[in-house]
Amino acid sequence: MTTSYRQPGVHLTDRRFTVPLDHADPAGETIELYAREVVASDKARQDLPWLVYLQGGPGFGAQRFTGRTGWLDRALREFRVLLLDQRGTGASTPASRQTLPLRGGPAAQAGYLTHFRADSIVRDCEAIRPQVTGGAPWTVLGQSFGGFCTVHYLSTAPEGLAAALITGGLPSLDAHADDVYRAAYPRIERKVAAHYARYPQDVERARRIADHLLGQDVVLPGGYRLTVEAFQSLGILLGTGDGSHRLHYLLEDAFVPTVGGRQLSDAFQEEVRGLLSYAAHPLYALVHESIYGQDARPTAWAAERVRAEFPQFDAAKTLAGDGPLLFTGETVHPWMFDCDPALRPLKETAELLAARTGWRPLYDRERLAANQVPVAAAVYHDDMYVDADHSLATARAIRSLRTWVTDEFEHDGVRVGGPRVLDRLLALARDEV
Repeated sequence: MTTSYRQPGVHLTDRRFTVPLDHADPAGETIELYAREVVASDKARQDLPWLVYLQGGPGFGAQRFTGRTGWLDRALREFRVLLLDQRGTGASTPASRQTLPLRGGPAAQAGYLTHFRADSIVRDCEAIRPQVTGGAPWTVLGQSFGGFCTVHYLSTAPEGLAAALITGGLPSLDAHADDVYRAAYPRIERKVAAHYARYPQDVERARRIADHLLGQDVVLPGGYRLTVEAFQSLGILLGTGDGSHRLHYLLEDAFVPTVGGRQLSDAFQEEVRGLLSYAAHPLYALVHESIYGQDARPTAWAAERVRAEFPQFDAAKTLAGDGPLLFTGETVHPWMFDCDPALRPLKETAELLAARTGWRPLYDRERLAANQVPVAAAVYHDDMYVDADHSLATARAIRSLRTWVTDEFEHDGVRVGGPRVLDRLLALARDEV
């Protein structure tokens, strides 16, 4: 089923596909995928090569554009673009506290969610590609987790790819989740130090807020329980180009005077709720650590366990002294399923996924070493979300891959500098620079 319409400068078509829930059982249960086809208005009747976009996450639907903006404008000069909502996200059979109970109890839900990793996403792409391109290979643009999916694509179905472009998404080929977070916490600490160097007044502001939260039970609008650990997790902002500034503006007017004394303002609470709630992307919290599962070991709440190795992130210990409070970054913790109303009904499901063993490997070193697909990857020099050292080790393991290592952008470089980033990657993939 397709529906077509227009926006300024573009012709859009909504496309829906039916694919197996489990590609190993093609005759079994099916799910629906949604994707938005985008083509420049003046090229709508032309036979153009295809570019499929894989959004970062996991758990986020494809970016929603209005007209020709960002990297999409550059892509539309030569491609017909497919913005795919990966399974479980956006309009592609979304997985949430509202829909997952249709599967049954927590065990059934956890079993269902094992089919929402990169391997299933890539097989979805290959299932729909003949319907979209007539069988021709397409170019894939993978941002962050979309890059993880792209490396799996190169490992399992390179025949489907004309080229692969990756932005901030070269994963380690064999690191366990523990290794990923053991490398992450020092990067996060560097980002926090850089923030305080830029905004030294935020040291005392963050300490005051943390001290307030340690002494009071604060429940945000909508029922989110704001603990000090939840407040620290606002550090996820520090991995984006404007994140330090956004955090600063959030902290500067946190308190207002009331008849009961100083309290966190309604404006602060509302903004924090929007930043911390997983209501719009619960799949991110549910399957985030499973994207690193590749062997018999469970992920077992790796970010929470590894955090204990870095006591400088303990807020109570920090406030007992006079040091700066450390924020945390892109990490998922079991307490989130107590704090967030969108996650509370899924806590047992999350526990079962964290305890799961026997995850299948996602990357094939031998096939990657023999790769013949042109690949270009932007590696951000001190990316808070994806370790640059891990990324560069992977880059060396993939034949025909060229890297652009830059500190001009943070992890969201394709959003901030989209046309220029895409132009550079296309040139590298085509051996033009």
